[in-house]
Amino acid sequence: MSGRDGSYQDGEPSRSWAVDEAVDEAVDEAVMSTAVTGGRRAADAGSPPTRRPKARRLRARSRRWLAVLLLGAVLGIAGGVAWALLGSRFFSVRSVVVTGTRLVPESEVLAVADVEPGTPLIRVNTARIAARVLTIRQVRSVRVSTSWPDRVVITVQERISALAVALPGGGFDLIDADGMVVRSAATRPRGLPLYSTSAAISSLRGNPDVGAAAAVLRELPRSLRSSVSSVTAPSPDQVTLRLRSGVTILWGGADDAAAKAEELAVLMPTHAHYYDVSSPTTAVTN
Repeated sequence: MSGRDGSYQDGEPSRSWAVDEAVDEAVDEAVMSTAVTGGRRAADAGSPPTRRPKARRLRARSRRWLAVLLLGAVLGIAGGVAWALLGSRFFSVRSVVVTGTRLVPESEVLAVADVEPGTPLIRVNTARIAARVLTIRQVRSVRVSTSWPDRVVITVQERISALAVALPGGGFDLIDADGMVVRSAATRPRGLPLYSTSAAISSLRGNPDVGAAAAVLRELPRSLRSSVSSVTAPSPDQVTLRLRSGVTILWGGADDAAAKAEELAVLMPTHAHYYDVSSPTTAVTN
Protein backbone atom coordinates (compact mmCIF):
# COMPACT_ATOMS: atom_id res chain seq x y z
CA MET A 1 0.00 0.00 0.00
CA SER A 2 1.43 3.28 -0.92
CA GLY A 3 0.77 6.70 0.37
CA ARG A 4 0.76 10.10 -1.20
CA ASP A 5 4.52 10.32 -0.99
CA GLY A 6 4.88 7.89 -3.88
CA SER A 7 5.65 4.79 -1.99
CA TYR A 8 5.27 1.38 -3.62
CA GLN A 9 2.34 -0.90 -3.39
CA ASP A 10 2.84 -4.57 -4.22
CA GLY A 11 6.29 -3.71 -5.73
CA GLU A 12 4.93 -1.37 -8.54
CA PRO A 13 5.77 2.31 -8.97
CA SER A 14 3.05 4.87 -8.53
CA ARG A 15 1.02 6.11 -11.55
CA SER A 16 2.48 9.64 -11.18
CA TRP A 17 6.01 8.38 -11.45
CA ALA A 18 5.18 6.40 -14.65
CA VAL A 19 3.72 9.49 -16.33
CA ASP A 20 6.74 11.55 -15.46
CA GLU A 21 9.05 8.90 -16.87
CA ALA A 22 7.10 8.73 -20.18
CA VAL A 23 7.25 12.50 -20.57
CA ASP A 24 10.97 12.49 -20.01
CA GLU A 25 11.50 9.79 -22.65
CA ALA A 26 9.37 11.72 -25.20
CA VAL A 27 11.37 14.88 -24.60
CA ASP A 28 14.63 13.04 -24.99
CA GLU A 29 13.47 11.45 -28.27
CA ALA A 30 12.36 14.83 -29.66
CA VAL A 31 15.72 16.37 -28.80
CA MET A 32 17.58 13.54 -30.49
CA SER A 33 15.39 13.81 -33.62
CA THR A 34 15.98 17.57 -33.78
CA ALA A 35 19.69 17.06 -33.44
CA VAL A 36 19.83 14.46 -36.18
CA THR A 37 17.71 16.56 -38.52
CA GLY A 38 19.79 19.60 -37.85
CA GLY A 39 22.92 17.62 -38.55
CA ARG A 40 21.59 16.39 -41.84
CA ARG A 41 20.58 19.90 -42.85
CA ALA A 42 23.99 21.17 -41.96
CA ALA A 43 25.67 18.43 -43.96
CA ASP A 44 23.50 19.10 -46.98
CA ALA A 45 23.79 22.87 -46.81
CA GLY A 46 26.69 22.96 -49.26
CA SER A 47 25.16 20.63 -51.93
CA PRO A 48 22.25 21.28 -54.38
CA PRO A 49 18.85 19.95 -53.32
CA THR A 50 17.92 16.54 -54.65
CA ARG A 51 14.80 15.94 -56.82
CA ARG A 52 11.78 15.04 -54.85
CA PRO A 53 9.93 11.79 -55.75
CA LYS A 54 6.71 13.76 -56.08
CA ALA A 55 8.24 16.13 -58.63
CA ARG A 56 9.49 13.19 -60.65
CA ARG A 57 6.06 11.66 -60.66
CA LEU A 58 4.55 14.94 -61.87
CA ARG A 59 7.05 15.22 -64.71
CA ALA A 60 6.49 11.60 -65.76
CA ARG A 61 2.75 12.20 -65.74
CA SER A 62 3.20 15.34 -67.88
CA ARG A 63 5.28 13.42 -70.41
CA ARG A 64 2.60 10.73 -70.66
CA TRP A 65 -0.10 13.32 -71.29
CA LEU A 66 2.08 15.03 -73.91
CA ALA A 67 2.61 11.69 -75.72
CA VAL A 68 -1.15 11.04 -75.65
CA LEU A 69 -1.85 14.51 -77.09
CA LEU A 70 0.73 14.08 -79.84
CA LEU A 71 -0.63 10.66 -80.76
CA GLY A 72 -4.14 12.08 -80.90
CA ALA A 73 -2.97 14.91 -83.16
CA VAL A 74 -1.20 12.49 -85.53
CA LEU A 75 -4.26 10.23 -85.73
CA GLY A 76 -6.45 13.24 -86.36
CA ILE A 77 -4.25 14.48 -89.18
CA ALA A 78 -4.04 10.98 -90.70
CA GLY A 79 -7.81 10.64 -90.53
CA GLY A 80 -8.25 14.02 -92.18
CA VAL A 81 -5.87 13.12 -95.00
CA ALA A 82 -7.57 9.75 -95.52
CA TRP A 83 -10.97 11.42 -95.67
CA ALA A 84 -9.70 14.03 -98.12
CA LEU A 85 -8.20 11.39 -100.42
CA LEU A 86 -10.92 8.76 -100.19
CA GLY A 87 -14.10 10.56 -99.23
CA SER A 88 -13.79 14.13 -100.43
CA ARG A 89 -15.09 15.10 -103.86
CA PHE A 90 -12.27 17.61 -104.14
CA PHE A 91 -9.79 14.79 -104.89
CA SER A 92 -12.11 12.78 -107.15
CA VAL A 93 -12.04 12.42 -110.94
CA ARG A 94 -13.76 15.35 -112.62
CA SER A 95 -12.12 15.29 -116.05
CA VAL A 96 -10.25 12.88 -118.34
CA VAL A 97 -7.90 14.39 -120.93
CA VAL A 98 -6.72 12.49 -124.05
CA THR A 99 -3.66 13.64 -126.01
CA GLY A 100 -1.71 12.33 -129.02
CA THR A 101 -4.60 11.06 -131.13
CA ARG A 102 -5.02 11.74 -134.86
CA LEU A 103 -6.55 8.57 -136.25
CA VAL A 104 -8.42 7.37 -133.19
CA PRO A 105 -11.39 9.51 -132.10
CA GLU A 106 -11.03 10.89 -128.60
CA SER A 107 -14.50 9.61 -127.81
CA GLU A 108 -13.38 6.05 -128.57
CA VAL A 109 -10.40 6.34 -126.21
CA LEU A 110 -12.63 7.70 -123.44
CA ALA A 111 -15.18 4.93 -123.94
CA VAL A 112 -12.57 2.17 -123.84
CA ALA A 113 -10.68 3.74 -120.91
CA ASP A 114 -13.91 3.66 -118.88
CA VAL A 115 -12.83 6.06 -116.12
CA GLU A 116 -15.81 6.64 -113.84
CA PRO A 117 -16.29 10.28 -112.77
CA GLY A 118 -16.26 10.75 -109.01
CA THR A 119 -13.73 7.98 -108.41
CA PRO A 120 -11.22 9.03 -105.71
CA LEU A 121 -8.04 9.89 -107.57
CA ILE A 122 -5.98 7.69 -105.26
CA ARG A 123 -8.05 4.66 -106.32
CA VAL A 124 -7.59 5.19 -110.07
CA ASN A 125 -5.78 2.12 -111.46
CA THR A 126 -3.68 3.60 -114.27
CA ALA A 127 -2.28 0.21 -115.36
CA ARG A 128 -5.74 -1.23 -115.98
CA ILE A 129 -6.82 1.86 -117.90
CA ALA A 130 -3.71 1.63 -120.09
CA ALA A 131 -4.36 -2.07 -120.77
CA ARG A 132 -7.89 -1.28 -121.95
CA VAL A 133 -6.73 1.53 -124.24
CA LEU A 134 -4.09 -0.75 -125.79
CA THR A 135 -6.87 -2.94 -127.16
CA ILE A 136 -7.48 -0.24 -129.78
CA ARG A 137 -5.54 -1.50 -132.78
CA GLN A 138 -4.26 1.93 -133.85
CA VAL A 139 -2.66 2.52 -130.44
CA ARG A 140 0.99 1.52 -130.23
CA SER A 141 1.60 2.65 -126.67
CA VAL A 142 -0.18 4.61 -123.97
CA ARG A 143 0.70 6.32 -120.70
CA VAL A 144 -1.96 7.04 -118.09
CA SER A 145 -1.23 9.44 -115.24
CA THR A 146 -3.17 11.30 -112.56
CA SER A 147 -2.98 15.05 -112.22
CA TRP A 148 -4.00 16.34 -108.81
CA PRO A 149 -6.47 17.26 -107.63
CA ASP A 150 -9.06 15.88 -110.06
CA ARG A 151 -7.72 14.93 -113.52
CA VAL A 152 -6.68 11.78 -115.38
CA VAL A 153 -4.42 12.23 -118.41
CA ILE A 154 -4.22 9.58 -121.18
CA THR A 155 -1.29 10.11 -123.55
CA VAL A 156 -1.56 7.97 -126.67
CA GLN A 157 1.10 7.10 -129.25
CA GLU A 158 -0.58 5.90 -132.41
CA ARG A 159 0.81 3.41 -134.89
CA ILE A 160 2.36 4.86 -138.05
CA SER A 161 1.72 3.25 -141.41
CA ALA A 162 4.95 2.00 -143.00
CA LEU A 163 3.75 -0.23 -145.86
CA ALA A 164 0.65 -0.90 -147.92
CA VAL A 165 -0.60 -4.42 -148.58
CA ALA A 166 -2.93 -5.03 -151.54
CA LEU A 167 -6.13 -6.88 -150.67
CA PRO A 168 -7.53 -9.63 -152.94
CA GLY A 169 -10.86 -7.87 -153.26
CA GLY A 170 -9.36 -4.46 -153.93
CA GLY A 171 -8.10 -1.70 -151.69
CA PHE A 172 -5.21 -1.76 -149.28
CA ASP A 173 -4.45 -2.43 -145.65
CA LEU A 174 -1.87 -0.03 -144.25
CA ILE A 175 0.42 -1.74 -141.76
CA ASP A 176 3.08 -0.49 -139.37
CA ALA A 177 6.53 -1.93 -138.64
CA ASP A 178 4.97 -4.61 -136.41
CA GLY A 179 2.66 -5.82 -139.19
CA MET A 180 -0.39 -4.38 -137.39
CA VAL A 181 -3.13 -2.96 -139.58
CA VAL A 182 -3.40 0.74 -138.89
CA ARG A 183 -6.27 1.41 -141.25
CA SER A 184 -7.69 0.48 -144.63
CA ALA A 185 -7.75 2.62 -147.75
CA ALA A 186 -9.36 2.37 -151.17
CA THR A 187 -6.17 3.65 -152.85
CA ARG A 188 -2.54 3.44 -151.84
CA PRO A 189 -1.40 6.68 -150.24
CA ARG A 190 1.31 8.49 -152.17
CA GLY A 191 4.75 7.86 -150.72
CA LEU A 192 3.76 4.64 -148.98
CA PRO A 193 5.54 1.66 -150.64
CA LEU A 194 3.66 -1.50 -151.52
CA TYR A 195 4.72 -4.59 -149.57
CA SER A 196 4.57 -7.46 -152.04
CA THR A 197 3.61 -10.71 -150.33
CA SER A 198 1.32 -13.67 -150.86
CA ALA A 199 0.86 -14.19 -147.11
CA ALA A 200 -2.47 -13.47 -145.46
CA ILE A 201 -2.67 -10.08 -143.79
CA SER A 202 -3.41 -11.75 -140.45
CA SER A 203 -0.04 -13.57 -140.55
CA LEU A 204 2.00 -10.36 -140.87
CA ARG A 205 1.62 -9.34 -137.23
CA GLY A 206 5.05 -9.61 -135.62
CA ASN A 207 6.55 -10.89 -138.88
CA PRO A 208 10.36 -10.30 -138.91
CA ASP A 209 10.38 -9.79 -142.68
CA VAL A 210 7.94 -6.91 -142.36
CA GLY A 211 10.00 -5.46 -139.53
CA ALA A 212 13.18 -5.63 -141.63
CA ALA A 213 11.49 -3.97 -144.62
CA ALA A 214 10.20 -1.12 -142.47
CA ALA A 215 13.61 -0.71 -140.82
CA VAL A 216 15.35 -0.46 -144.22
CA LEU A 217 12.89 2.19 -145.38
CA ARG A 218 13.55 4.24 -142.24
CA GLU A 219 17.31 4.18 -142.89
CA LEU A 220 17.17 5.16 -146.57
CA PRO A 221 18.24 8.66 -147.62
CA ARG A 222 15.19 10.86 -148.13
CA SER A 223 15.76 11.23 -151.89
CA LEU A 224 15.93 7.45 -152.37
CA ARG A 225 13.07 6.77 -149.94
CA SER A 226 10.68 8.90 -151.97
CA SER A 227 11.52 6.90 -155.13
CA VAL A 228 10.63 3.45 -153.73
CA SER A 229 7.39 2.06 -155.14
CA SER A 230 7.47 -1.48 -153.64
CA VAL A 231 9.42 -3.68 -151.23
CA THR A 232 9.87 -7.43 -150.93
CA ALA A 233 11.56 -9.31 -148.11
CA PRO A 234 11.97 -13.09 -148.56
CA SER A 235 14.03 -12.93 -145.35
CA PRO A 236 15.19 -10.14 -143.01
CA ASP A 237 18.59 -9.93 -144.74
CA GLN A 238 17.19 -9.98 -148.29
CA VAL A 239 15.15 -6.76 -148.45
CA THR A 240 14.74 -5.71 -152.08
CA LEU A 241 13.57 -2.28 -153.26
CA ARG A 242 11.94 -1.46 -156.55
CA LEU A 243 12.05 2.16 -157.66
CA ARG A 244 9.45 3.95 -159.72
CA SER A 245 12.00 4.13 -162.52
CA GLY A 246 12.04 0.33 -162.74
CA VAL A 247 15.45 -0.06 -161.03
CA THR A 248 15.80 -2.95 -158.54
CA ILE A 249 18.09 -2.68 -155.52
CA LEU A 250 19.03 -5.64 -153.34
CA TRP A 251 19.61 -3.79 -150.10
CA GLY A 252 20.01 -6.72 -147.74
CA GLY A 253 19.47 -6.14 -144.02
CA ALA A 254 19.00 -2.89 -142.12
CA ASP A 255 22.65 -2.77 -141.01
CA ASP A 256 25.38 -0.56 -142.57
CA ALA A 257 22.76 1.76 -144.07
CA ALA A 258 25.14 4.72 -144.43
CA ALA A 259 27.83 2.65 -146.21
CA LYS A 260 25.25 1.08 -148.55
CA ALA A 261 23.75 4.44 -149.44
CA GLU A 262 27.20 5.86 -150.16
CA GLU A 263 28.10 2.91 -152.43
CA LEU A 264 24.77 3.14 -154.24
CA ALA A 265 25.31 6.86 -154.90
CA VAL A 266 28.64 5.99 -156.57
CA LEU A 267 27.04 3.25 -158.74
CA MET A 268 23.84 4.99 -159.81
CA PRO A 269 25.48 7.08 -162.57
CA THR A 270 26.12 3.82 -164.44
CA HIS A 271 22.35 3.68 -165.14
CA ALA A 272 22.15 -0.04 -164.47
CA HIS A 273 18.82 -1.78 -163.88
CA TYR A 274 19.97 -3.86 -160.89
CA TYR A 275 22.20 -3.00 -157.94
CA ASP A 276 23.30 -5.30 -155.15
CA VAL A 277 24.63 -3.38 -152.15
CA SER A 278 23.80 -6.02 -149.57
CA SER A 279 27.54 -6.21 -148.95
CA PRO A 280 28.88 -2.68 -149.56
CA THR A 281 32.45 -3.90 -149.94
CA THR A 282 31.49 -6.06 -152.93
CA ALA A 283 28.67 -4.12 -154.66
CA VAL A 284 27.36 -5.56 -157.93
CA THR A 285 25.53 -3.93 -160.85
CA ASN A 286 23.77 -5.41 -163.84
